[in-house]
Amino acid sequence: MADLTKEERAALDRIPLLEDPEKLRALIANARRMKSTVVSRAAFARLCEVQPEATPGTVEFDVWQSIHALEEMLREERGKTVRLSRTRQKIARDGEAKTVADLTLRPEASAGFNDLVERGHAQLTFEAVVLTHPKTFDTDIQAAARARLEGAGFNTAPLEKRESQDG
Repeated sequence: MADLTKEERAALDRIPLLEDPEKLRALIANARRMKSTVVSRAAFARLCEVQPEATPGTVEFDVWQSIHALEEMLREERGKTVRLSRTRQKIARDGEAKTVADLTLRPEASAGFNDLVERGHAQLTFEAVVLTHPKTFDTDIQAAARARLEGAGFNTAPLEKRESQDG
């Protein structure tokens, strides 16, 4: 942190206080223009935190954080709003936990998993949600999640130690 500019330190101090997604998007754009990766990543992480309407620490929150994060990344890349329509429809039908379990147990990784891993956000995948909430998911689902993440070169230990608020 010592090599940060005064502006970067001020932005990092302000980020936790921001709740408005548009202000956070503007901050991300400014940080990228100024080539400040640390501010851009911090503002993106905060954007992912403020968008879900569920209670932080729950499966539902983590699922929606994942969805919003990927939609945001795709929106930035494509220059237009992108919605994960099929995933949203499945959640509406089956709920967050069943959707996560079904996608995790598929033999092939979902496009969302691959997109998040390729962009350096494996901790936001549905597989990460599984390992963060072991009381919600059976051991076979946890094993599949762990295998997929480790196969992608991601260390799962920090996820499995994180506190969650489920059952």
